[in-house]
Amino acid sequence: MQKVITDDLDALVNILPTDIRKALKAQPDLAELVEVVLDLGRSPEARFPKREVVLRPEEVTQPDIDHVVAGVSVFSGDNRAGIERTLHRISAIRNRQGRVIGLTLRVGRAVFGTIKIIEDLVSSGKSLLLLGRPGVGKTTMLREIARVLADDLDKRVVIVDTSNEIAGDGDIPHPAIGTARRMQVSSPNLQHAVMIEAVENHMPEVIVIDEIGTELEAQAARTIAERGVQLVGTAHGNTLENLMMNPTLADLIGGIQTVTLGDEEARRRGTQKSIQERMAPPTFDIVVEIQDRDRVAIHPEVAEAVDARLRGRPLATEIRWLEEKGEVKIEKATPLPVTSRKTAPGASIRENRSPRIFIFGTNRGRLEQLAHERGINLTIVNDLSQANLLLTAKSFYRRRPPRIKEAEAAGIPLYVLKSNTPNQLRQFLDNTFPGGRAEAKSQVREDPVQQALNEAEKAVNEVKNGQEMVELSPQSSYIRRLQHMVAEKNELFSRSLGREPERRVRVYR
Repeated sequence: MQKVITDDLDALVNILPTDIRKALKAQPDLAELVEVVLDLGRSPEARFPKREVVLRPEEVTQPDIDHVVAGVSVFSGDNRAGIERTLHRISAIRNRQGRVIGLTLRVGRAVFGTIKIIEDLVSSGKSLLLLGRPGVGKTTMLREIARVLADDLDKRVVIVDTSNEIAGDGDIPHPAIGTARRMQVSSPNLQHAVMIEAVENHMPEVIVIDEIGTELEAQAARTIAERGVQLVGTAHGNTLENLMMNPTLADLIGGIQTVTLGDEEARRRGTQKSIQERMAPPTFDIVVEIQDRDRVAIHPEVAEAVDARLRGRPLATEIRWLEEKGEVKIEKATPLPVTSRKTAPGASIRENRSPRIFIFGTNRGRLEQLAHERGINLTIVNDLSQANLLLTAKSFYRRRPPRIKEAEAAGIPLYVLKSNTPNQLRQFLDNTFPGGRAEAKSQVREDPVQQALNEAEKAVNEVKNGQEMVELSPQSSYIRRLQHMVAEKNELFSRSLGREPERRVRVYR
């Protein structure tokens, strides 16, 4: 049912050096080409859906790379360029001096029929967010959505095209977007500003945006939605859970905050006193997880889906897929049983209830110390393939290094800290391990602070009953201060001894 209307493949092939171009044209499955990779000092490679082929044994030279660079447009701030009136994307790798020493030439294709599986959602007028691993077809689907909304539904559509991936390179947009209008972005860090400019200056009914990835862009998306404009976009992450665990982008699905309940309310709800709740209505009404080019998982009511996950309730997901005959099939996925009262994100770390954490760009020693203070046994892995959660900081996440992309491609949830500080690490531990020390040791949950104070009271009684001195368990400086106050209140002496993270209080006469 999918029909390629154009891929302008010759335009991409013809900018390659002569011998590489000839070797590529000799490939029997040239029409299925995904990308060509040229790295200085290595043999050139062509990548197809099911194989990779070396195009010549000789290494790529600097003149080879310069030849290709001369045939494409100027590289923008995100090191991407294109070929005018095509959808191809050429991405550069530079050395420290700024010289291009590597290129990825990715084939861009316009395809009709890619949105048949979600056409009813597109025409509903609700804001739609597409999620999925790199290369699964998010941008291709976004391009087709823009065309259908503009041509078939006669809506005023404006595309905010940051890297010219949706409407192609050059000032004249590719015909694949139909009559939709396109606004180019001079620099990636100005995407949020152009999003607001589109609403204020051009009166759109729909705005289409690819790769919402920063806090400013998430805020701009909320502003657009609040003005009654339908928003269709993509974001970094494979699933709804990825967004819930990403403080930078959580605003897209309403934002998540920690709330402390009173004793009576906690008993009424049957939860802990500290719970997580959605802060506001979601920016996007519907989330579509693209699992494959012909298979999606749909959350038709994002607010309900987020609330259900925060409360640990199972919620069926709508699965759709396209059969060979072109018929759309729909079923409700059976929800996993909830075996604990953990609140998200801890309860939603894939199917495994025990987090195996891969740390990237954060302080492992500090995290382990804070976990020790809370009585949490961390499982930290050194192999990303063994992890079901990646912890990183916003400064690393923004650079989009290979580890981040690899985790997203593998469907591993990301938790992004706003900053690499103790407070942010504590919040991560509280969100991911809401039961703390008590949950790890017994079914009866007890506040770690109260547990430490009870230990101090017990030590006071032992010293009053004749014991010379009692040493308490290692604690944080804040908890140690409270334990000193317990000793002082009972007219006993106390002092801290040892080095962090084993520093502890001794109570004596």
